[in-house]
Amino acid sequence: MLTATSYQTVWPGGLPKVELHTPAIRPQSLAGCRIAFVWDYLFRGDEIFAILEEVLGKAFPDATFVSYEHFGSTLGANDHQVLAELPGKLAEHKVDVVISGIGCCGACTPAVMRASAVIEKAGIPTASLVCQGFAGQARAVSPGLGCSWLPIVEMPAYVDSLTNAELREMVVSHAQQAVVKCLTEQPIPYGRAAKNYSPSDIVATGDYDAVNKFFLEEGWSDGLPIVPPTAVAVERFFEFTSDSPDRLIGCVQPSGAAITTWNVAVNGVMAGCAPEYMPVLVALAEVVADPAYGVEHSGDTTGGDPLIILSGPIIEALGFNRENGALREGARANSTVGRFLRLLHRNVVGLRPGEADKCTFGHSARAVLAEHEPELAKLGWTTFAERQGFARGANVVTVGRFTGDTVVGSIGRNLDEVIAYLADGLVRQSGWELCFTAGLAPGTHRPLLAISPMVAKTLAKNGCNIEQLRKRLFDQARIPAWKFEAYIGAYSNFVPGRRTLLQLRDDGLAAPLFAESDDPNRLVPIVQRADDILIVVSGDPYRSNAMVFGSNGLHGFPTSKEIRLK
Repeated sequence: MLTATSYQTVWPGGLPKVELHTPAIRPQSLAGCRIAFVWDYLFRGDEIFAILEEVLGKAFPDATFVSYEHFGSTLGANDHQVLAELPGKLAEHKVDVVISGIGCCGACTPAVMRASAVIEKAGIPTASLVCQGFAGQARAVSPGLGCSWLPIVEMPAYVDSLTNAELREMVVSHAQQAVVKCLTEQPIPYGRAAKNYSPSDIVATGDYDAVNKFFLEEGWSDGLPIVPPTAVAVERFFEFTSDSPDRLIGCVQPSGAAITTWNVAVNGVMAGCAPEYMPVLVALAEVVADPAYGVEHSGDTTGGDPLIILSGPIIEALGFNRENGALREGARANSTVGRFLRLLHRNVVGLRPGEADKCTFGHSARAVLAEHEPELAKLGWTTFAERQGFARGANVVTVGRFTGDTVVGSIGRNLDEVIAYLADGLVRQSGWELCFTAGLAPGTHRPLLAISPMVAKTLAKNGCNIEQLRKRLFDQARIPAWKFEAYIGAYSNFVPGRRTLLQLRDDGLAAPLFAESDDPNRLVPIVQRADDILIVVSGDPYRSNAMVFGSNGLHGFPTSKEIRLK
């Protein structure tokens, strides 16, 4: 009679690696205080701060106020610099307390909390303004900042949906009292901290079904059955790397936890990876830990999800699919490595839906997109990895966060028409994402174009290489200036004030080429430079199709690492 196998499984999480801080000492009253506003330049902060200044000024006539304009945006291309300079600027302006806002999306709420943590660590009390529905995320990211007690003003509405009168009523009737309380009463922690385990701890024992039930209940599973991560299974992965199990790869937000080669291997086992994939998994973890990637933005509401691009001989060596159905499940390597990255985000980075992850829709775990390098070699084209700065033949992983995708199907053979069709695909996949071209984070938009080998052959036959293709796509993938401005302002409110491209140029938030005239119908590019268009050759060699992916800009900036083999 067969009996069920019993598994002893280890923990897939990471131990906290952040320094713990205590709250700044609060004044008994705001009377006589210098009150500063610090803003992420989103969600009507200028209007909310003006109302707060009015009502707090009446309640505390001898208080004075310092504008957000002195400090810079806490969410954008320069957010790291803004936060680094913030304590000095607050001291320069002799600030006593700070009102920080506005958290009404999945990227801006963590940005508000990061700013508040920096300010509290500098000894200045804060009140963080967060919209209804995002307080849970604010509390979820605070422990990873070493400040689990950060005080929050939960505004009982989504401010973009309020009329001017409703906004004022909300601030006057609710927000001002909550702000005063946050700034004058010592904060208390939100509740019990999450339980942590050491790498050697056995966290679950039982048969396959029992282990999967436990991991699902603990939030360690993505909802699909996982491979039970026993210590023996995890240790097999170290046969394929020279790293020790306790190697610290990095400390990541929003969890504040350490990525180690041990928890990389644990999540690799759970995803169903083969042990020989371990060098790829380690390189992926190094991308996630790299500040240039910006994993801390990954809980944003627009739901851009990571896509892995793989280059080098390792594609063939490990059996990654680069042909028919290149992004479809079916090849173990492509599917499980893609799943691994999502499990790492969940279990170590700390991105769980409803908590630190506030995506509205999101995507399923994406399979790895592997380059079709044999076809590139025939054409004499550079590889994606070479264009990322690596030597030909290097094994390289690149991760970027991309939003939706658009298929460009049944592409013809006339060069001009092919390029026009591909450019149209880039335009069709461009909307609010243009805030990463001008406005929120200028020059960080990196749309991805994946073309099949047959399309590449057609282009090459007509004397066009990738560099020329990029230039022609840059010249043709253009939209009217008024529509660009609508996408980032009127439609989405990603750029407050509904500023024109000329005004953004004057504010240093758009390159000069976007402001060559004031004609609203002039055509402007969707990216700042031709090199900002990413191109990968992959897929079925016998079909002339392409796919375009929208870019999530600095919220997962495409970042590459070389894979180190044992």
